[in-house]
Amino acid sequence: MREPLDISIDSRGVCGLTLNRPQRANALDGALIQQLSAAVSQIRQDPTARLLVLTGHGTLFCGGADLQWMRQMADADITHNESDAFELAQLLEDLVQLPLPTVARVNGPAYGGANGLIAACDIAIANRQAVFTFSEVRLGLVPAVIAPYVISAIGLRQARRWLLSAQRMDSAQAQQLGLVHQVVDDSELDEAVEQQLQLLLQGGPRSQAQLKAMLNEWHKKSPYAKEDTAKLLAEIRASAEGREGLDAFLGKRKPGWLK
Repeated sequence: MREPLDISIDSRGVCGLTLNRPQRANALDGALIQQLSAAVSQIRQDPTARLLVLTGHGTLFCGGADLQWMRQMADADITHNESDAFELAQLLEDLVQLPLPTVARVNGPAYGGANGLIAACDIAIANRQAVFTFSEVRLGLVPAVIAPYVISAIGLRQARRWLLSAQRMDSAQAQQLGLVHQVVDDSELDEAVEQQLQLLLQGGPRSQAQLKAMLNEWHKKSPYAKEDTAKLLAEIRASAEGREGLDAFLGKRKPGWLK
């Protein structure tokens, strides 16, 4: 059976996490989120680990949240729903708080929650084929859990536009906004990531960890705690509008708010 997450580490201490659900667009569900969290925790405790690279299998980075799983969560009781949403919020915080430098290797499109993973990494390098969409509002949902990290990456004013409109942006726009730092041809993606890794490996591990801790203290000034964002996500996906949006998308029809 295919594991939903591939985990590797090389002789330099470069850890790789590859989302491996190509049959589901590498989308996030409860099991994959738990595996990602466990892997990040394991990397944090590994004294040989120096860097983390997060990417997707194939030609797509991540399709965001698995909508079938989201629909199941909408039917769950509120306690289970909030607990489940909190796991994603905790994963993003764990990524940000990881003492190691982290690199998102964006090998293709990133939808919804996938952009939270990208924004939670220190550095993001994308190929030109990558497109980015905060698609939640078109499904009657709210990108609550990822919003603090996206705002940190692109700023509040830009976040208002892109999150409210769910407009698709190409890789050049994503770079201009600051969601990604570098855009290259697909044939050059591995080389660009490797060049960045070589730069990072020249830094002192302890100094990098201390620098990240300092930067994260500033990041904590966000007014929304992960408990708040998880609760909002749980509430909205269990709401009438959230259920209608998910049902409409899965049923390949227009939601009721589109006349």
